[in-house]
Amino acid sequence: MRLSPTFAVILGAAALSTSATAQTAPAISVQTLKDVTKTLSSDAYEGRKPTTPGEDKATDYIVARFKAAGLKPGNNGSWFQPVPLVELTARDVTPMTFSGGKTPVALQYRQDMVLATYRVTPTIAIKDSPVVFVGYGITAPERGWDDYAGVDVHGKTVVILVNDPDWQTPGRDGLFEGKAMTYYGRWTYKFEEAARHGATAAIIVHDTEPAAYGWGVVQSSWTGPQLELDEKGDHADQSAAIGWMQLAKAKDLFASAGQNFETLSASAKTKGFTAVPLGVTASVSFANTIKRQASKNVIGILPGKTAPKDYVFYTAHWDHLGHCDAVNGDDICNGALDNASGVAGLVALAEANAKTGPAKRSLVFLSVTCEECGLLGSRYYAEHPIYPLAQTVGGVNMDGLNVKGRTRDFVVAGAGKSELEDRMKLLVEAQDRVIKPEPNPERGGYFRSDHFSFAKLGVPMFDGGAGEDLRVGGVAAGHAATLDYIQNRYHKPQDEYNAAWDWSGAVEDVQLYYALGRQLADGTDWPNWYKSAEFRAVRDTSRAGK
Repeated sequence: MRLSPTFAVILGAAALSTSATAQTAPAISVQTLKDVTKTLSSDAYEGRKPTTPGEDKATDYIVARFKAAGLKPGNNGSWFQPVPLVELTARDVTPMTFSGGKTPVALQYRQDMVLATYRVTPTIAIKDSPVVFVGYGITAPERGWDDYAGVDVHGKTVVILVNDPDWQTPGRDGLFEGKAMTYYGRWTYKFEEAARHGATAAIIVHDTEPAAYGWGVVQSSWTGPQLELDEKGDHADQSAAIGWMQLAKAKDLFASAGQNFETLSASAKTKGFTAVPLGVTASVSFANTIKRQASKNVIGILPGKTAPKDYVFYTAHWDHLGHCDAVNGDDICNGALDNASGVAGLVALAEANAKTGPAKRSLVFLSVTCEECGLLGSRYYAEHPIYPLAQTVGGVNMDGLNVKGRTRDFVVAGAGKSELEDRMKLLVEAQDRVIKPEPNPERGGYFRSDHFSFAKLGVPMFDGGAGEDLRVGGVAAGHAATLDYIQNRYHKPQDEYNAAWDWSGAVEDVQLYYALGRQLADGTDWPNWYKSAEFRAVRDTSRAGK
């Protein structure tokens, strides 16, 4: 399937200050999309869990496809970037007790709270740590907001609300973009900020609506082995304990401290909120089983002709869950859509770009590990880049392709953040499609896949894909297909390759990814974040110091 003439013109035009020359893009190979997805999601790859034999099979296969496409090894002659990991498993977790209030409050592990640690240490013991309610736990100087202003939480336990202050505001109005979650609303940010302020423990209050998932998701995700990057210093700069507590128990805790949870929560939504010491102390302890191991990212490059030290990225994670809870005797979570299909898109883009020939800038194709265990592979690359982030122009991430058929719409994740969206809008319109708002921006989808690891350190990365308005069947059919996947296949053994899938929509989307990446690679400008975006400052600092 080739680009329409209009689409090809927009790709080649000097739109938005690029200097790309007009050309017809090569076809995206449907056979490649099918073959790579089918192979990587076959039972022989055992669900592609990192550090298992399935990893070696998957990464070796991706290298073979990159070589065949015409890429060069992307890490100083190697196709791999080692990613050191450490597995921590909490055991013998005591109840978390709060003393000094009207009545003692005790939280039972799994039932009332979950706890873990980033610290690589055999034991965690917290005794009589003063408890402070820090509202949403946000320090955002560009928005004039600091929940930690005027309070010292070193050695203390902070209790934090989930999401950000204006999550109940309809639309995008509000200091924190209204209903749409900013990074300040993500649990990862809250733990990072608590550690920066020296908190010994950080506990988020779980509330299903602002969290966008129930307690069962927290309970299953935060118990059992937890993977983290194995870094020098063993994460001693992080809080000793991080975790979640049930909403009902938070209300009990506040009542014991002589406070009203609803009243303080309402106060936390207002600018100028001051953290509230609760006058109680927290105690908890647990042991850690520690297992050090390693995984790897796969990286290939198509060197640029005239600006080879400027880089444009395409990314997709190769990992999945491996063996999982069996359904009808099948215990392999194959991850066909998530994300064998994304890797297939990566290979197809490598083929298409190699067929066109080198661009002015270098094109990098990065397939990362451990997306499913917390974006660890992409985070490791971003924190230990092979190519300087200040010289990384931007890129596109793929996490699941559209196998439902062609759509009239295209959805941008985290809309309103970067100038890449302006470019993509023109490309989408050239396909006679429209961009629609993200249906559930409160879920913070932009922060939950690998592009975010780059974004967090300032590199503009695009994430988006087909909507639900199918050209055959309309919104009703598209929504039904989405629900079927979420309810019956997502992270289950049923996410398997299906020969009946319609790849026409995937081809259209991959054409968009090709066009955006090629436009960046054949251009000379440096797209940035919008001035209101939470990543603008770090990008400006990075580029200024290049």
